[in-house]
Amino acid sequence: MDLIRYLAIFFAILLLLFTRLGRGKNSPPYPPSLPVLGHLHLLKKPLHRFLAALSARYGPIISLRLGSRPVLVISSPDAAEECFSKNDVIFANRPRFLAGKHLGYNYTTIVWASYGHHWRNLRRIATVEIFSTARLHSFSGIRREEVMVLVRRLVSDFNDEDGYRKVQMKKTFFELTLNVMMRMIAGKRYYGEDVEDSEEARRFQEIVEETFALSATTNLGDFLPILRFLDYRGAERKLKRLQEKRDAFMQGLIDEHRRGDHGGGEGRRKTIIDVLLSLQQGDPEYYTDEIIKGVLVVLLTAGTDTTAVTIEWAMSLLLNHPEALKKAREELDLQVGQDRLVDESDLPKLPFLHAIINETLRLYPPAPILPAHESSEDCIVGGYRVPRGTVLLVNAWAIQRDPRLWPEPTSFRPERLSEAGRENEPHGMLPFGLGRRGCPGEGLAMRVVGLALGALVQCFEWDCSGEPVDLSEGAGLTMPKAEPLVAGYRPRRFVRNLVEGRVEG
Repeated sequence: MDLIRYLAIFFAILLLLFTRLGRGKNSPPYPPSLPVLGHLHLLKKPLHRFLAALSARYGPIISLRLGSRPVLVISSPDAAEECFSKNDVIFANRPRFLAGKHLGYNYTTIVWASYGHHWRNLRRIATVEIFSTARLHSFSGIRREEVMVLVRRLVSDFNDEDGYRKVQMKKTFFELTLNVMMRMIAGKRYYGEDVEDSEEARRFQEIVEETFALSATTNLGDFLPILRFLDYRGAERKLKRLQEKRDAFMQGLIDEHRRGDHGGGEGRRKTIIDVLLSLQQGDPEYYTDEIIKGVLVVLLTAGTDTTAVTIEWAMSLLLNHPEALKKAREELDLQVGQDRLVDESDLPKLPFLHAIINETLRLYPPAPILPAHESSEDCIVGGYRVPRGTVLLVNAWAIQRDPRLWPEPTSFRPERLSEAGRENEPHGMLPFGLGRRGCPGEGLAMRVVGLALGALVQCFEWDCSGEPVDLSEGAGLTMPKAEPLVAGYRPRRFVRNLVEGRVEG
């Protein structure tokens, strides 16, 4: 214990000196801090609201010191653009948090890798091999089929011809997005019709939930090295255990494809695992199983919960604004009609639906604080000096609710982001990030959300007569709703014919 005590005193002295020497004459404003802890003792949840309150008091560019780490907090669209344009390469690194070591395969995934040749190659794979227009188009049938399965299931479950049937939407949307991603990645589905392995689905859902829970927890060891050394509250032990589950799951998917017994009824459709294994054949030393598993785990964790949460927020907002719901349905009836299900090719002709999605992302971005960046060298932001090694936190939630940019910033007004009123986009909109580390999956996410939301509005009437939907935010990395959405629905008259195949579906 004496050794631990001496080490703690030693680190405390170092941190105190580092804190005092680290502040330059031209640093951003900051609140009063404590020795060693810096501003750690001030942090409150939800973090995006706490940081917004600090910025309202000290300005849109503030500096914090969280233990040993200097942090720059941005709540201004101009400063955010400066970080991701003039200083984009400087801020292209990721801080080496403990989660990245374990969940990010030792900082080698596209989310956790710092800027360099490896990250650029991963980004090229994502852009060219996975999220290219041609590749997304090749999977359009999967997305359409899964949305039809959702519609068909809601219709078959409906049994009250005179009223509405209540359904919990959160679970429904997660199952939809997981089916879409799993069929694209591995050619199998986990929910609904023709399900082969519900136990495997349960395992994966547990992995996703545990991943977001641990990722959303502040690990004090990332900011106080002595606590990392001591594995404070077993943080590293929990991350290792979770990663063992994730790694085994992903390896199982790869091995299935190698054996050729993945099935899933996909015929000869090429999956993302097929694409990655073909790259491995060409360069086995680089495209190891570990690299492939890193790509897969990012796709599955980032492409399921975030999309499901966005659809749930959008439906919640529409139920609280029946006039917007009615306008969206009228647009769909005009542009698509009632003899077929809305398709991705219809989405460009549905500007109001697009505006609803954008306004939802403005109010409830699935990443309210953009994933952390870290400066690789000294730079200037907003006239302030930012030293090398500074963690950058951009508060997208605060920027997208800034009253200087958005009249009535907390109100749901899709018209402001319609084709006729998009002067604030993208200047004040960054739900998918900015710069070279912006989310490469934006195109896929907008397709899935647009198609699912469009089908729900087109095919069903929704009960808007009761109490308003609670829009409180819950705890979690993707800002879920505090209370899962439970909504009453009934199929429109034409829908039974559509799902039974008596009209084009």
